Amino acid sequence: MRYLWTVIWSFLLSFLISYVLSSMGGATLPFDQVLVLTVIFSVAIFLLGGALKEETE
Repeated sequence: MRYLWTVIWSFLLSFLISYVLSSMGGATLPFDQVLVLTVIFSVAIFLLGGALKEETE
């Protein structure tokens, strides 16, 4: 379930960033860039979450 929420939040943040930057530039919203950013954010979060996880004994 946490992976699903990670992907959902990554998509929402990617959509927000792409919307704001395309609006500032006066261009249309590139949905393919939203999906690429979603994948990048999700992979980065999964890798950082695994690397920073504390080991309990």
